[in-house]
Parts: sequence; structure tokens; C-alpha cells
Amino acid sequence: MELLYKILFYISGFIIFWGMIGYPISIKLIGKIYKDRKLGKDYSYQPTVTVMVVAHNEEKVILNKLNNIIELNYPKEKIEFLVASDNSTDKTNKIVKKFINEHPDCNITLYEVKNRKGKTNAQNEAQKHVTTEFLIMTDANSIMDKNSVKELMASFVSEDIAYVTGKLSFINQEDNEISNAEGSYWDSDLAIREVEARIQTITAGNGALYACRTKDYHDFSPIRSHDSAMPLYYALQRRRAVVNNDALVYEKAGEIIEDEFGRKVRMNRVILKQILPDIRIINFFKYKWYPYFYFGHRTCRYLLWISHLVLFVSNAFLVTHSLVYVLVFIGQAVFYLLALLKMFTKSNNKYMTLIYYYCVTVFAQWVGVYYIITGKAKPFWEKAETTR
Repeated sequence: MELLYKILFYISGFIIFWGMIGYPISIKLIGKIYKDRKLGKDYSYQPTVTVMVVAHNEEKVILNKLNNIIELNYPKEKIEFLVASDNSTDKTNKIVKKFINEHPDCNITLYEVKNRKGKTNAQNEAQKHVTTEFLIMTDANSIMDKNSVKELMASFVSEDIAYVTGKLSFINQEDNEISNAEGSYWDSDLAIREVEARIQTITAGNGALYACRTKDYHDFSPIRSHDSAMPLYYALQRRRAVVNNDALVYEKAGEIIEDEFGRKVRMNRVILKQILPDIRIINFFKYKWYPYFYFGHRTCRYLLWISHLVLFVSNAFLVTHSLVYVLVFIGQAVFYLLALLKMFTKSNNKYMTLIYYYCVTVFAQWVGVYYIITGKAKPFWEKAETTR
């Protein structure tokens, strides 16, 4: 049994280390090797575009969003707007209809989804009414930079680029310890994606702002999210999903842990399938860098929930065998105790907050797995109010 515990200890430890430390460091080093490889842009490329805004009960922010998108810096004759209202029961539809009547020259359409099945289903239904060459999707609570559409389109310099995501920036990152923790995590993730995009393709996008060719759109299952589904779908076609950090979009990060926890639980509604979503991606000869990117950036992180448990339990059985195991076990115990201390004392210590935030993220994975096993995972959710 000792051998089994050691195997479990080192495998789980490696997964945690590689996903959170090893892979980000390796990507930084690989990025330096490929420092001369850059993503091209062609600003003369200005195809017809539909900007789709998906909304469910967004009466608080939908007017700001509408005023935002009609001011985008793109030829008016080449841009259309489509609001996909996912069975909204508040004043969202009324506000959109009134705005359309007041701006008859802006080519805005409201598509009302009759049965609420979530964001992806709303996109699937509304997309069938799109006639432009490209489709840009954005959230109701996201504010797009005036040049974001121009930037996204400029990135489609070749047919092999099938998906382009923008750069999400949190406007309240410094306002709150929780929003700061989320912002810090997101900044590190953006750095990884920038290198992945330059070398080949990213492993996940950003739901606040992204674009694809209308002809390349695929009807994904409503339980899935475009953030993770689209880059994988195109990668398996040996096409590229890239990020344009000049295509800016702004949002508020969650300011209370309940909002962030709920959001992360929803993000993990298909976590078990995402660990290895398709056996084909392990083919290094065919997909080149992508298997390496996916294992480090996705698989390892999607295994954190079970890896932390296995590491702790196997370590407990090994503490009598070596001082190393004793020290690691003490380190784990202190780590979790600091998270609990933060939760009960509401300390403002920066490092305790980061540890607490990380533990909440891992626990959210456990809840996501529980929902999957019990059949409670749903394609829709209630929005986080502090992000509005």
C-alpha cells in the first residue's frame, strides 16, 4: 500500500504543481523562444458584422449596452445589432423595443427566446437569423471599446483563424479584495493566452467578447459554453483561435465571494467532460502544441478538485515514512487553515485572501462535479448582481 500512496501522492502533487506553477513558467519560457512570432492584423479588412448581445433580465444594464454598441467605430453600413433576449421577464425587452424605435437608423433587432435554456441556446437560436459574414458575441454587462470591432476583424488575416477573442479588463479590480483576487488570476491567465495564440491557438476564450465567421458557427449543446467549446472545436479542425489584446471590453468583477463562487460553480457545469473532451487532442503529430497547451492549461486545472483531496489523504498515510512527507502535510494543513481563518475573521491580508480565493475555486469544482453527478447541472443561471 505504501507504493500506491506514493504513486498517488506524486501524481496528484505534479498535477497541482504543473497546472498552477509549472505550466505558466514553461509558457513564459516558450514565449521567449518564439518572441519573433507575432499575430498579424489587416485594418483594411472590414467585412459585414452582426454584434449579438445575449441578455436575460438585464434591465439594469441593457440601456448602457445599447448606447455603447451604437457608438462603435465601424462603418455603419456594415454593422448590425441583434439582442437575443433569453426569455426575459423584467423590462429588458421593453427597453430594447423603445430603443429600437428611437434609433431607426441603427439596424437593431430584438430576438425573443420563448423558452429559457441558457446563453448558448439563445445564441444558437438567434444566430440562424444572422446574414452578415461575421458574428461578434458580447454580454449585456460588458462595455466594448469603440475600436473593438475593428480590432477583432483585423485579426482574421487568414482562413485558418476561425475565432478571435478580445481582452477583458475589470474596471473595479482595485476596489475590493475579492475583485482584486479575480483580477490578479485573470491577468496571469491573459499572459498565458497571449503566448498560446502567438504560437498556435488558445485553449479557451472569453465570453465577454469574441468573434467567428457566421459560416463557421456550430450549434453547441446548451449545457456547454462557447468560452471553452469553440476554441476546442476549431482546434480539432486544425484551425486557430487567437486573442487580440487591443480588442478591449470592460466589466465589473464580482465583489463578494458568493458571486464569484456561484460563477465558478456554473463554469464547472461540464468539468468532467472537459478533463479530456476528445481523445484526438493527445495526437502531438497532428495537433502540434495544442495537446501540451490543453494538458497544462485545462486538464490539470480541471483536476484540481480531486488532486488536492488525493494529495492530502495519501500524504496523511505517508507522514511516518519521511520528514519530507511531514513537512508537506504540515504545509497543506497550514494552507487550508489560513483559508478558514480568512473566512471566519474577514482578514484583509493579501496573501490570506489569495489562498482563500484559490480554495473557494477548488471547492467550486467539487460542487460542479456534485451537480453533474446528481443531474443538477443546468445551462442557465442567475447573474451575479455585483458585476452589474
